[in-house]
Amino acid sequence: MALRVLAHLEPGAKVREIVAAEAHWLDVRFCAEDDDATFYRELPHAEVLWHVLRPVSATDLAAGQRLRLVQKLGSGVNTIAVADATDRGIAVANMPGANAASVAEGAVLLMLAALRRLPALDRATRAGRGWPTDPSLGETVRDIGGCTVGLVGYGNVAKQVAAIVAAMGATVLHTSTGDDRHPGWRPLPTLLAASDIVSLHVPLTDATHHLLDREALALLRPEAVLVNTARGPIIDEGALIEALRSGRLAAAGLDVFATEPVGADNPLLALENVVLTPHVTWYTADTMRRYLATAIDNCRRLADGRALAHVVNGVGGSGSPPTGDYPTK
Repeated sequence: MALRVLAHLEPGAKVREIVAAEAHWLDVRFCAEDDDATFYRELPHAEVLWHVLRPVSATDLAAGQRLRLVQKLGSGVNTIAVADATDRGIAVANMPGANAASVAEGAVLLMLAALRRLPALDRATRAGRGWPTDPSLGETVRDIGGCTVGLVGYGNVAKQVAAIVAAMGATVLHTSTGDDRHPGWRPLPTLLAASDIVSLHVPLTDATHHLLDREALALLRPEAVLVNTARGPIIDEGALIEALRSGRLAAAGLDVFATEPVGADNPLLALENVVLTPHVTWYTADTMRRYLATAIDNCRRLADGRALAHVVNGVGGSGSPPTGDYPTK
């Protein structure tokens, strides 16, 4: 009998093609993340849940009476009730590093767009207001190569960002739980005060919730740019809005938010000095191929009775919980 999988995502043609090649042993049912009717109809029959972003609650796990594995398509498991899964004997696995290249490029994209005022210049050009050139560009816009880039966290994504911006000529600093003896390590307060661009690359945990609060944001230079491709609640969003409105912070590039999807009433949407994307820096064809290869491999391991890869809760796998290579307040 085929292993039954509920994939909580809307697939494109290439995703369906990859999955169809495994149809002789893998029965994958797709469900859009906002389609609760289909989700709850399929969940009781699924042995594996392929999870993206829509939170998996304790109630969901209870409804998944046959669940043996919740496979995160990505690295962050903060959207899964991991403790409840453990109590039920359900393995939770992730994919460390699978989206690192895509997120790293997305972070640099947001750096450049915020630093170079891309959205405002695009709007002005389309409206016929791009000429004469705004003289303030020559006073405020920077090259990444002339900046100090501070990376908060130093895992897979951050190291790839470091390689990219260093190749562009930037000075790179980073911070983590303690002095890791790598060049450029700084304590978090020192890094914030010294950086022209600060980019966040830490998991969301109790220790990192509001890691950049009002006090931490006040350490940033007024001309600094803050980029977040990690998780929204790592920043105190209210304090960030105040800093951007007041000019205490020059700009921000954000792919993640305190509440997702972002509501139309979120003040960030009205700020000219913010570049926004809807939690998609990970979402490329290259990452999806890596995700599917890893997810299918873990399903094969499950079907064969072998140890699962990258298990974060110690149930039936060879992985271990995240070590937490990030700073604390």
